[in-house]
Amino acid sequence: MNVAAGENILEMQNITKTFPGVKALTDVTLEVRRGEIHAICGENGAGKSTLMKVLSGVYPHGTYDGKILFDGQEVSFSSINDSEDKGIVIIHQELALIPHLSIAENMYLGNERRGRAGLIDWHQTNAEARALMQRVGLKEQPITKIGHIGVGKQQLVEIAKALSKDVKLLILDEPTAALNDTDSEHLLGLLRELNDSGVTCIIISHKLNEIANIADRTTIIRDGQTIETLDMSDPGSNQDRIIRGMVGRDLEHRYPERTPDIGEEILRVEGWTVNHPTQADRRVIEDASFTVHAGEVVGIAGLMGAGRTELAMSIFGRSWGRYVAGETFIHGKKVTMRSVDDAIEAGLAYATEDRKRYGLNLIDDIRHNTSAAALDKISSNGWVNGLEELKRANDYRKSLNTKTPSVLSLVGKLSGGNQQKVVLAKWLMSEPEVLILDEPTRGIDVGAKYEIYTIINRMVASGKGVLVISSELPELLGICDRIYTLAFGRITGEVPVADATQERLMALMTMEKETAR
Repeated sequence: MNVAAGENILEMQNITKTFPGVKALTDVTLEVRRGEIHAICGENGAGKSTLMKVLSGVYPHGTYDGKILFDGQEVSFSSINDSEDKGIVIIHQELALIPHLSIAENMYLGNERRGRAGLIDWHQTNAEARALMQRVGLKEQPITKIGHIGVGKQQLVEIAKALSKDVKLLILDEPTAALNDTDSEHLLGLLRELNDSGVTCIIISHKLNEIANIADRTTIIRDGQTIETLDMSDPGSNQDRIIRGMVGRDLEHRYPERTPDIGEEILRVEGWTVNHPTQADRRVIEDASFTVHAGEVVGIAGLMGAGRTELAMSIFGRSWGRYVAGETFIHGKKVTMRSVDDAIEAGLAYATEDRKRYGLNLIDDIRHNTSAAALDKISSNGWVNGLEELKRANDYRKSLNTKTPSVLSLVGKLSGGNQQKVVLAKWLMSEPEVLILDEPTRGIDVGAKYEIYTIINRMVASGKGVLVISSELPELLGICDRIYTLAFGRITGEVPVADATQERLMALMTMEKETAR
């Protein structure tokens, strides 16, 4: 930490931002000291990203009230280019990279290194890119296409891109939301190194353990207003204190209490084996067997690459991979699901881990997204009953407590937590026997997580089954009745939650391939 006491690199004073019908920010004040790592916490929709868009010029000067001081001078930005010229760079949760261009091309897009006659000097471009890539720990070649590297490395490209712009204040919006533990640890380590070299950082994150480990101070925003700023070196500035500030109340339990009432078997999968969709000889899932009972929440734990999502998608209408062998049973009756329609008709639903890409139509409204998987329930002779569709969408909006003025609002305008509720509404409307949830709380805040857990409990209380895939072991331990572990595409263990610990689950999740049977 390179904090010069009392010296602020950034001051945002009385920032107020209004959209039609909604006041997103009200007199928000933020002070960031030079050389610190400053976290911003708040529930989805609290106004964190809006505040950063005001700072970076996405919402230009004149569209908000209030004042911004940077490096001791009042500034007014009309665009992102203006803020970047001052050394303020923001890396959004949705990475702004072009997959078909190389790493170097992405890094210098709009900031090209030119030589004679204004032509791009590719030798200089690649040489400078290579130096910055080494600084952030990227070992790829500058000519490697972005689409050929993983999300964790793409985050490093974004940071290298920021360094190419002589960044003074680096803002990262949910930088580790889509990363595994190893990539997250590497990224946070890099932030510390950048901080030691004089770069001030703002990090927006829902992962409170990361904030506790990396932040010097934390500002909490709730309902578009500044609640407080905590010094993280203070023993009282713990996760419970942050949660209390975020949600306006104590969460006595992170997970709602539930008394299991487990009934008959609903879903049984036996000997499920699947190959890679394009590499026919590559076995991804091998001989996987598991069950889900009525009134039961079953978890699947595994490291990244273990085959969790591939297992779920291949069962759900064979929507991933090449089926090799295996059988599925619903209420003891063998069913064959060769398509998503078959799976829905059989009583399965699958909420994808990538809601923006596969789970929702972001440019359509909540009403149409809610009914998308269950049009047969509101249709007659090929015609959709629009009034019934509207009624059902409103019913789910109320029962799931989706924060939106209307079901006619675009899904893309909602916060992450509320988008996830629309995903759940879509699948609940299909009235499934078993709901498969793939990373259901990724990228959403603790308050919204609690509401998702409550929805899961309501579903199993009605006699249905839920299968939860999660990278967060505390989450699985907090909401499940049984947990299966997966390693190298094989089920390696089945543990009742009463006997489960993170250490035991991790041991099963990290079994060597030869013993993962």
